[in-house]
Amino acid sequence: MIPAGLALLLAPQFALRLLFSNRDYGDVMPRLVGVLLIVVGIIVVQIIQHRLELLYLTTLFVRAFIVPSLSGLYVYSRDPLFLSLVLIVGIGIILTGTSYLLERRGH
Repeated sequence: MIPAGLALLLAPQFALRLLFSNRDYGDVMPRLVGVLLIVVGIIVVQIIQHRLELLYLTTLFVRAFIVPSLSGLYVYSRDPLFLSLVLIVGIGIILTGTSYLLERRGH
């Protein structure tokens, strides 16, 4: 999340091209999204660093909300950007879910 947030904040048009966007979103909204991604990314890093297992599940539920939301935005806009984001969030779900299960087994 943090690298994607930095890319959107510092080079929004380049980042959007990397994510296969076929629309022009200007510079302000992608930068705002970048700021939000950085903030959420920092929180997730802290959750992992402090091994707050209780919050792993919360991040999984939040991402479970994000995936259908992004899918709906794709259906609405037909912008492949949203499919790229579904893939990225999906990878995050897999990594977080794996970490969660490994932490649970360790206890």
